Amino acid sequence: MTTNLASPIDTDRIMDVRPIPCSIKHGMILKRWAELPVGEYFVLLNDHDPVPLRYQFEAEFPAAFRWEHLEKGPVDYRVKITRINAAE
Repeated sequence: MTTNLASPIDTDRIMDVRPIPCSIKHGMILKRWAELPVGEYFVLLNDHDPVPLRYQFEAEFPAAFRWEHLEKGPVDYRVKITRINAAE
């Protein structure tokens, strides 16, 4: 897989959700995030900007995550999601 990222990311940290049906995608992403220890992250790879997912994180886990766009299209969107605090 070729990326345009400035710094390399371990491939085991990339969660490619492009082939996953929308009906289960958010649940799988939230489960992966919930399993992260504080200070750890994964990179979400999607075919569109996951704005609704960010709103869900903001509603359910305020102050517990950091959201960083690494790539914003036009084909791939990569977001680094870091757990910065334990969720309430």
